[in-house]
Amino acid sequence: MTRIFLTLAIFAALATAATFALGMSIGDATQRESQTIVGYHLLAGLGSLIFTSLVHSVVLTYFMGTGRWLEETTTAYRLSWDYYNETKTLKYRTIPLMMVCFLLLIATGALGAAADPASRMDFRGFWGLTGGQIHMTAALITWGVNLGVNVYQYQALDRNGEIIEAVMGEVRRIRSEHGLTV
Repeated sequence: MTRIFLTLAIFAALATAATFALGMSIGDATQRESQTIVGYHLLAGLGSLIFTSLVHSVVLTYFMGTGRWLEETTTAYRLSWDYYNETKTLKYRTIPLMMVCFLLLIATGALGAAADPASRMDFRGFWGLTGGQIHMTAALITWGVNLGVNVYQYQALDRNGEIIEAVMGEVRRIRSEHGLTV
């Protein structure tokens, strides 16, 4: 799973970086010539948001599936609940981080929509920053937080894989002791 996750996470980070680069190339968004790039930036942003959310969803789905498998295997083979409890802890430590990423992704998109001069919203910014500068800052924070969470998710997935291998070793041992096929 770590290899698949790593590929997906790298692609999501690169797509987000490309979206940021498109945004930086806009220049003056009030000019008609810039509206094509604004449109591309908007589409790339939506695509990046959806794909990055997908990556986090894949991790959650994986933890749900392996957690259920560990629960059933632990019950069926009367194994120690330590493995199950550890993978459950990994999952529940990862979920809040994913939620932060989801919220940041949505907030960044909303700030971008509000900062667009063509939108009906009159968002001029605050704290001495323009709407575009606030959107850019949120985008950088979101990108950095997602990278950090991806690193944590990779470590959690790696540890979960080790747990699964250990459980499979126990299952093989028990099946061999009882003369069952392995």
